[in-house]
Amino acid sequence: MIIVSRYFFYKNYVGLSLWPFLILKNSTLKKDAVLIHHEHIHLKQQKELLLVFFYVLYVLEWLLRSLWYLDTYKAYQNISFEREAYANEVHLNYASQRKPFSFIKYL
Repeated sequence: MIIVSRYFFYKNYVGLSLWPFLILKNSTLKKDAVLIHHEHIHLKQQKELLLVFFYVLYVLEWLLRSLWYLDTYKAYQNISFEREAYANEVHLNYASQRKPFSFIKYL
C-alpha cells in the first residue's frame, strides 16, 4: 500500500518503507519504478527480520557507521540494507528473486 505524505521527509529523502506501507513525498513518485523497487527491497528486508529486528539493526548500524565515518549521510549510504537496495534497485525483478538475508553480503 502506498501512502503520500510530505511530512515524513527530511531534505532530499522522498521514499520510506514502514512495513507494509510505502510512504512517498508526493504522488508523482508513484510512477518512479526504481524508487518503488528500492522501497520494496526494504519491505522484504523488514519482513524477514520480523520488522523490529530490522529497525534495531538499521539504527545500530547507522550509529556505528556514523562514528566510523564521522558523517551521518555517508553512514546512511553504507548501511547494509541501503547498500543492497541501491545496488539492486534498477534490477526490477530482484525483489521477487531475492534470497533471504541477502543484505548480509553488504555488511
